[in-house]
Amino acid sequence: MRTFPRRQILGVAAALALLLAPVPAVAQEETRPPVTVPALGNWTPESGRYDFGPGARLVADGPGERRVADTLADDLREAGHGSLPVVRGAARAGDIVVDIQPSRKSLGAEGYELRSGKRLSVTGATETGAFYGTRTLLQLLAQDDRIPAGRTVDVPRYKERGVGVCACYIHISLPWLENLVREMAYNKLNQLLLELKVKSDAHPEANTWGYYTKDEIRQLVALGEKYHVEIIPEINSPGHMDPWIENRPDLQLTDSDGNKQPSRLDITRPAAFDYYTGLIDEYAQVFKAPAWHMGADEYMLGSDFAKYPQILKYAQDRYGSGATPQDAFIDFVNRVHTYAVGKGKKLRIWNDGLTGANTVPVAAGTTVEHWLNVAVKPSQILAQGYPLTNAAYALYLVRGGFHSDTKALYDQSWDPRSFEGEKLTSSQGITGAKISLWPDNGRGETENEVAVRLWPALRHLAQATWGDPHPDATYAEFTARGTAVGHAPGWRDLTRPAVTDGTYTFQADGVSFDADVARTPDGYVTLRGPAGCLAVSGGKLTLNVPLQPGVEATWDSCAAANTLQRWELRPAGDGYRLVNAITQMAMSVTNGRITQYPPDQHPPAVWRLT
Repeated sequence: MRTFPRRQILGVAAALALLLAPVPAVAQEETRPPVTVPALGNWTPESGRYDFGPGARLVADGPGERRVADTLADDLREAGHGSLPVVRGAARAGDIVVDIQPSRKSLGAEGYELRSGKRLSVTGATETGAFYGTRTLLQLLAQDDRIPAGRTVDVPRYKERGVGVCACYIHISLPWLENLVREMAYNKLNQLLLELKVKSDAHPEANTWGYYTKDEIRQLVALGEKYHVEIIPEINSPGHMDPWIENRPDLQLTDSDGNKQPSRLDITRPAAFDYYTGLIDEYAQVFKAPAWHMGADEYMLGSDFAKYPQILKYAQDRYGSGATPQDAFIDFVNRVHTYAVGKGKKLRIWNDGLTGANTVPVAAGTTVEHWLNVAVKPSQILAQGYPLTNAAYALYLVRGGFHSDTKALYDQSWDPRSFEGEKLTSSQGITGAKISLWPDNGRGETENEVAVRLWPALRHLAQATWGDPHPDATYAEFTARGTAVGHAPGWRDLTRPAVTDGTYTFQADGVSFDADVARTPDGYVTLRGPAGCLAVSGGKLTLNVPLQPGVEATWDSCAAANTLQRWELRPAGDGYRLVNAITQMAMSVTNGRITQYPPDQHPPAVWRLT
């Protein structure tokens, strides 16, 4: 038997101990992908690092590359990284290179490659792909100016990654929507559905608050174009039409008792179709997306077709004695589809109008957004050949109502195959998924309160639609990613009141009052006077919100939970505009009274505070 010297045995043992010892944390960290949202699905580490610092340039040769680089330069400046020049030509150490190579087909329409070393490069097959590479770069620089050397190829799993906002009936402030666009792009979400009212030139009788002016929408659409967020408009029809036809009884559906239905468009009338398609044309003046969402949900909510015999007659006259009332509804959808396609737009609808009671099929190519579990299941919609988007109710954030349980969804590894009522085994035919924000109780929460719940949900959806839906062992680890990358460059903190707490005298246009100004937890202020707290609480209520212009502000009993007592003080000239946090109307002075009006209808008062 061969023997070994004791010293040799000890040496072998020491070597084995070294090999089997746990890898130091620092060494482990070097092999992990850098922290981003969505998480990087692959990362090949290399030796060294990229150091961002003085002298860095953005190298971009072609027009597409320069557009991406110009946006990146703006964002780096907004994020406090200084002003970087955009140059052409050869790159040097410390530079950031933006490159578009159409031959890189494997990157698809939105994927990119990022390489980090002595210099850093982002490469896409398209301008959008290169843009998303710069979002990853911004997230890395938000954490450290030193980026570990390595390479990633990052390609989304789903082409539609979105958020839907119903600024319907109520008005959501433009700065809030602009924040949303920036946050979406920062997290690689690409589609924003906006159900809202654009102030109409053709139909001034429909201009009830809270509309947006065409210039406001142009401003928002331009921001969306810059940040590769497609903004799709929606006018819900033929149900939920009351914002548009409450002053048009000639277009309202009439029931068998002779009662007009302000929320229902009469789909049997040619004038109703002409009215609706005229609105499509007017929206096309400001929206550029190649899509139109007509809603088509809840047409008979709270009623049924039997109350409207003219609908069955219309269907049978058009499609024969075997037609159903549902066929008249589908006929309206299909006529809008044909009109939209003729204008270069693809139609989108909600799923709940597809009850299976129709004999007339929905026009091919119509995208169905599935939010509600009804008789016709997602698998059936796919089998019929329709593009399908997952807009599950589980993803909803409703003011004063249901809130998506983001932690539970993450723990379940939710992904866009999980519809309401059915889990599919394949993603084939599924376009993606979206979060939906609805104002069912418009005073239930303020915009800032909605934002607190939205940002984690938004990041979760970004992860679930771009890559692995469960990249971290725990939800706490996943949310730490959002904390690490922070908010998008240019994001505005809307929770900082413009004035400090204290007692002030407010003066404007001959009216004066004293009030204690105190910040609320959601970043607004209350105004407490001798008779109570200033509020807007009168006039006609819409979604529980007093949206009637001309309503007088009153001094009501103070209640911390009353969101109608919360205010913004927006700097204006040498004073402030006083804007209600819920109605989003500014206060004016009319005949010695403090009243609310849309800002383009009546000049808002400028309040001087002493």
